[in-house]
Amino acid sequence: MAFQGTDNYVATKELQIAVNAAIHLKKPLLVKGEPGTGKTMLAHEISKALDKRLLTWHIKSTTLAQQGLYEYDAVSRLRDSQLGNTDVDNIAHYIKKGKLWEAFEADEQLVLLIDEIDKADIEFPNDLLLELDKMEFYVYELQKTIQAKQRPIVIITSNNEKELPDAFLRRCLFHFIRFPERETMQKIVDVHFPHIQEELVKNAMKLFYDLRDLRGMKKRPSTSEFLDWLKLLLLEQLQAAELEQIDIRQAIPPHIHALLKNEQDINLLDELRRMGRRF
Repeated sequence: MAFQGTDNYVATKELQIAVNAAIHLKKPLLVKGEPGTGKTMLAHEISKALDKRLLTWHIKSTTLAQQGLYEYDAVSRLRDSQLGNTDVDNIAHYIKKGKLWEAFEADEQLVLLIDEIDKADIEFPNDLLLELDKMEFYVYELQKTIQAKQRPIVIITSNNEKELPDAFLRRCLFHFIRFPERETMQKIVDVHFPHIQEELVKNAMKLFYDLRDLRGMKKRPSTSEFLDWLKLLLLEQLQAAELEQIDIRQAIPPHIHALLKNEQDINLLDELRRMGRRF
């Protein structure tokens, strides 16, 4: 079964090709793109579309690659030995399985999401080279190798906060989710708001892309923020004509804080408005 997007997720033709190529070649798919372009959601929608269970490994700055394999609780074993616990000889009792181990031992093929890999230390991707390539790892405490029963579909996301090592990149297929053009954005809106007034969307989209095109923006508004903004416009029952009259160089759009998330960009709009009043 090929991935073609879902009722809740508009996947471009290029993205569909990348996902299906990764599945066919049995390689991890590294997905990059602006925040809010649907990188994390992609794994969830692949899981739904292909009817496969999803395992998610959220990466933080303190996450170690070893945690994705397993963790050995030597402290608890030492404590139990001091207390005379009879299970102390069972080392497996003190091993906590990580997300990769869970995915490898599953009888069915899973979708494994490694989310925001660039948040971890620079050596993190290198520490997973063998595991993602050969789909196996060795457990020293148990003296056995864990091999994947069914090779999982691996989706890896990155916000490009750090450059990833070349050796890691060679083992992945890559896709950059471009920010949606107006035609694609319209399809996304249709999915989330099937009965919304066309004129309202047209005028809202014009303001949205005008904001994104402003020079000097620190963080341009994303797709998810645009959808949140539309929800607020609908809640307030704002009319399309009211949006049509707004020029971002002369007036601040309603609920602007749903779109802009830092004071620098808010100040930029204020400055544009003040300059517009002078002329």
